[in-house]
Amino acid sequence: MEEKKELGFEVIYAILDNGFADQAILAAREAGAKGGTILRARGSSNIGVDKKYGITITPEKEVLMILVRSDIKDAVMDAIYKAGIEEMNRGIVFSLPVTSTVGLKY
Repeated sequence: MEEKKELGFEVIYAILDNGFADQAILAAREAGAKGGTILRARGSSNIGVDKKYGITITPEKEVLMILVRSDIKDAVMDAIYKAGIEEMNRGIVFSLPVTSTVGLKY
């Protein structure tokens, strides 16, 4: 009997400008991801702008979370990057290892 090789998982996070998560998830699926979760968020990197110019800027963001097998992580991250972040600087992509899951049927 052949021994099963256990594959690890990683979660990919893409923090994107509002409106870019849909094209990022399409690219991720083409690279092997099964799907993802899109969360609405608010950025905070322009803290000093309101003091200097007297205006409040609330940059809307979307956070894309995708659970993938470790062996396709790099391909999925690269696909998201090439789907718009690379040329238009629309966000960042990073991954974290997943140590355990419950209810996952992959």
